Amino acid sequence: MIKSFCLKKAFLLLTGIFFISGIIQAQSIAISGSVSDATTGDLLPGVSVIIKGTTTGSITNFDGVYNLNANQGDILVYSFIGYVAQEVTIGQQAQLNIQLKPDVVGVEEVVVIGYGSVKKEDATGSISAVSSKDFNAGAIASPQDLIVGKTAGVQITSTGGAPGAGSTIRIRGGSSLNASNDPLIVIDGVPIDTEGVEGMQNPLNTVNPNDIETFTVLKDASATAIYGSRASNGVIIITTKNGKSGDVVKFDYSGNVSVATAANTLDVMNASQYSSFIKDTYGEDSEAYRNVTSYEGVNTNWQDEVYRTSIGTDHNLSVSGGVKDLPYRLSFGYTNQEGIVETSAMERITVGLNLNPTFFNEHLKTAVNAKYMHVSNNFSNDAAIGGSVTFDPTKPVYDESSKYGGYYTWIDNDGNPVTIAPMNPVAQLNLHDNQSKVNRYIINAKFDYKLHFAPTVTATLNMGIDGSTSEGRTIVQPTAAWSSPNDPERAGEYSPYNQDKNNKTLDMYLTYNESFGKHNLKAMGGYAWQHFHREGNNVTYNYAETNEVTPYRAYEAQNYLVSFFGRAEYNYDNRYLVNATVRADGTSRFSEDNRWGYFPAVGLAWRMKNEAFMTDIDWLSDLKLRLGWGITGQQGVTEDLPYQGSYVRSNGTAMYPWDGGYINTMRPDGYDENIKWEETTTYNAGLDFGFFNNKLAGSFEFYHRITDDLLNVVPVAAGANLTNELLTNVGSLENTGVELNLTYRAIAKQDLFWEIGGNLTYNQNEITSLTNGDDPTYLGIQTGGISGGTGNNVQIHSVGYPANSFFVYQQVYDANGKPLEGVYVDQNGDGIYNDFDKIRVGQAAPTLLVGINSRLEYKNWDFAFSGRMQFGATVYNDNKSNMGVAQDTYNSGGNFLSNRLTSTPSGFNSFQYWSSEYLEDASFFRMDNITAGYRFNKLGGTDMSLKITGTAQNVFVITQYEGVDPEVSGGIDNNFYPRPRTFILGVNLNF
Repeated sequence: MIKSFCLKKAFLLLTGIFFISGIIQAQSIAISGSVSDATTGDLLPGVSVIIKGTTTGSITNFDGVYNLNANQGDILVYSFIGYVAQEVTIGQQAQLNIQLKPDVVGVEEVVVIGYGSVKKEDATGSISAVSSKDFNAGAIASPQDLIVGKTAGVQITSTGGAPGAGSTIRIRGGSSLNASNDPLIVIDGVPIDTEGVEGMQNPLNTVNPNDIETFTVLKDASATAIYGSRASNGVIIITTKNGKSGDVVKFDYSGNVSVATAANTLDVMNASQYSSFIKDTYGEDSEAYRNVTSYEGVNTNWQDEVYRTSIGTDHNLSVSGGVKDLPYRLSFGYTNQEGIVETSAMERITVGLNLNPTFFNEHLKTAVNAKYMHVSNNFSNDAAIGGSVTFDPTKPVYDESSKYGGYYTWIDNDGNPVTIAPMNPVAQLNLHDNQSKVNRYIINAKFDYKLHFAPTVTATLNMGIDGSTSEGRTIVQPTAAWSSPNDPERAGEYSPYNQDKNNKTLDMYLTYNESFGKHNLKAMGGYAWQHFHREGNNVTYNYAETNEVTPYRAYEAQNYLVSFFGRAEYNYDNRYLVNATVRADGTSRFSEDNRWGYFPAVGLAWRMKNEAFMTDIDWLSDLKLRLGWGITGQQGVTEDLPYQGSYVRSNGTAMYPWDGGYINTMRPDGYDENIKWEETTTYNAGLDFGFFNNKLAGSFEFYHRITDDLLNVVPVAAGANLTNELLTNVGSLENTGVELNLTYRAIAKQDLFWEIGGNLTYNQNEITSLTNGDDPTYLGIQTGGISGGTGNNVQIHSVGYPANSFFVYQQVYDANGKPLEGVYVDQNGDGIYNDFDKIRVGQAAPTLLVGINSRLEYKNWDFAFSGRMQFGATVYNDNKSNMGVAQDTYNSGGNFLSNRLTSTPSGFNSFQYWSSEYLEDASFFRMDNITAGYRFNKLGGTDMSLKITGTAQNVFVITQYEGVDPEVSGGIDNNFYPRPRTFILGVNLNF
C-alpha cells in the first residue's frame, strides 16, 4: 500500500515537472527577423537587439537579419547609432521585421519646457537641448562648463580659473543695465536662487555634473514667457538622471585625476634686466640703483612663487535600477581640487537621490529628487596675482630680520611697513586665510495624477525647497605688513560670517490633452508660489578680537512671488501648430500699484515638410518654420523693498562725536515709490531643417528684443530725494541677432560613427534711451572701474551705443606709430581734455560667437574635441595701464621699487589711464578640450565594461591680445585668476 502510494506520488511529481517544463518551453519562442531603415528600406547590419532589463540579445548580421530566443511578454529593444530606438513586446509571433526611424538630430526627442514637455518636432519656440552624450569632457567641477560652446545664443564666460569658480551666463546678450542679466535656472522643477550664497562662488555647484542628464535652454519669449517676470534673460532647465523601470541593478563608477598648470603668465623683467633698467633710468649713483643691488645674486620669479602645478581628483559612484514600479538612482560624488594659485582649493561631497514610482496602473506618477552638497573652500588672496607681477625681482621671498612674518617687506626709516608699496605676494598668500563651509540642498516632490474619471486631464502638484547654510571667516595674521601690524587695536583681521537661505516653491496646475481626428489640443493652467528668505550676520575684528573694526551687522530679508499661468497648444495634422501662453506675476518687491505684471506670448509653427507638395522631395528630410512673439519681465533688483523708504547706517568717515568718542548715525536713503518691472518684448523667426536623410540638420534663428522701463541709476537734483542718484525705471535697449546650429553626421555605420557640429551667434546691442527728456549734455552712465587711481572708469552706457562701451581719449601717434604721451585728439576743439573729448569705442561683449565640436567613434575607440571663437569684443588691458609705465618703477618718497611689464610698446613714463592705446582686440580661438578613450567590454567574461579616457582642457588659445587671456567677463583685465591648462586621466567602470 505504501509502495503503491509512493509510486503514485512519483508519477504525479514527474507529470508535474514535464507539464511545467512544457509550459516553460511553450513560452520560450525562437524569434527571427530583419531590421531596416524606415525611410529608405535598406537593411541595417549591426543593430543591437536586447531583451530589456537583461544583457541577453543579438546583433543583426550583414544582411540585417537577427535570431534569438525570448519569452512571451519580454520586451525587445532595437537600437542603432543614428536611429531612434524602438521597443516591441513579444507575443505569439516568431517573425519580427522592424523598421527604425532615422534620429533627426533630436527632432523625435522629448524636451523639457516650463511646466511640461514637448516633442522637439512640435516645439514652436526657440529651444536647444544638450544631452549627456554631447557634454564637454574632462575635469568638470561646475555644471555650466558641460555646455560651453555647445549651443548658439549662449555665452558662458568663467569668472576665472579658481576651483569651483562661477561663470557669467548670457543668453542672446544682456537685457538690463542695473538689474540681473542672469538666466533663470530650474533644477528638476525648482527655480533656484541665483543671487548667490555666502562662501560659495557658484550657485550651480549644488549639482554634481556627473548626475546631469540634459540642459534645455529656452531662448525666445514664446518659450520663456510661462516663467514671466524671471524670464527676460532666458531659462536654463537642468534635468538629472533617473533609474529606469524594469532595469537590473547597475553600478557606475567614474573617476579621474588631473594635473593643471598656468597656461600663460605676464612677461616681466628678471633681476638682471631690472637692474639694468633701473641703472639706465635713474643712474648708477641713484638711491634707486643702490636699492636694486642691495641683495646680490637674488633673482626671484614671483609668478613662479605664486603659481603651482595643482592636482585634482574626482570620484563618482551611482547605483540605479528599477524594483517593479519603483525606478531609482542613488549617487555619491567627491571632488578635491587644488587651484594653480597657492593656497586655493575646493573639496566637495555630493549626494543625489531620484525616485520615480508609479501607482494605480500608472495613473499616478511621482518624482522625488533630493540633492545635497557640502563644500569646503579655501580662497586665495587674489591680490597676490597682481603682486607677483609688480614686486621687485631683486628681493628675496624671506628675510630673517623681518618682523612681518619673516617675509621681505618694504619698510621706512622707522622700520614700519610702507603702506603704499607693493606687498610681498607670498606673504599675501600665507598670512591670509579665507575659508568657508557651505551645506546646500535641493529637494522636490512632483505628483502627476491622470484622473480616473477623466483620463485626458492630469493634475500636477510640485513642491520644492532650495536651502543653504554657510559659515566662513577671513583671518589675517597680525604680523602681515598690510594689516597695521604696529597698532595692537587694528593689527590683523578676524572676519567671521554666516548665512541661512531658503527658497520654497509650490506649483499646482491642470493639464488637458486630447486628440480628435487630425486635431490635438493641450491646455494647461495653474498657480505658483515662491518665497525667498535669507538671514545672516558679519563683523570684522582685529586679530585679537579686542576691537570691532567694522561694526557687527545682522540682517534678515524676504520676498514673495505669486503667479497664475496658462498655456494652450494646438496641433492640426502635425502640420500647423499654435502655442499661446500668459502669466500674471505679483511680487512683494514693488508697491501695490505696480505689484502685478502680465506676460503674454504666442508661438506659431508650420511643418512644411509634411505638406503633400513636399513629400516627393527626397533630399529634404525636415523643414519647419517658426514665428514667435512675447513679453517677459524683470524684477531682479538687489533690494527686497526698493519702493519703501529706509534708513542706512553711516560709514566710518561720517560719524558723530558723542561723549568723547564717535558713533555711527542713521540717515534716510532715497527711494522711488513707483519703481516697477522691466519689460522685454521679443520677436523671433526660426527655420528647422534637415537634408539627405538628416545627415545634415540644423536651425536658423532671427530675433529682435526690446527692453523698456530699464531699471537705471540716474542723477537726482540736490535735495529732491535724499540722494544724488536713484534707481528708477527709465530708458530702453535693444538686442538684434541671428543664430545658426548645424550638425553633420558624416558616417553612421556598424563600427564607425562621425559627427561634426557647429553653431554661430551674432548679436548687436544698442541703448536707445536713458533719460525721460532730451538732454544734449548728458553723456551717459560711466562704469567699468579700473585698478589705477580711485574711482576711475573706462566704460559708459550711452544712447546709440552698446552697453559697456569703452569711453577713452583717442590716442595720437607719431610718424613711426609710437603713441605720444598725454597727446589726444581734442574732439570739440576747446583746448581742454575732459569727458566731452572722450570717444566711445569698442564694447565688452562680443558681436560674433562660433562653436565647433566633433565626435568620432570607431569600434571601442572614441575621440572628440570642442572649441570656440569670438569676434567683435574689446578688452581694456588694465595690467598694462597700471603696471607698464616707468613712473611706477621707483617711488623716492617711500624708497621702494616696482617691476614693470616688458610687453609695453607704448613707452609711457606716467599713467595714461584713459588712453585708447590700452584697448586691445579680444578676438580668439580657444580649443576647450580634446579627449580620446577606449572601452573594454565583457571583462572576465562578465557584463562589466571599463573605459579609459585621456583629456586635455584649455589646450591652446590663438589671439593677438598681449595679456594673459582675452576672455574676460566685463572687458577689463585686472588681477584675473588664470584659467589653467589641465590634463586628465579618467576611468569609467560599469557593471
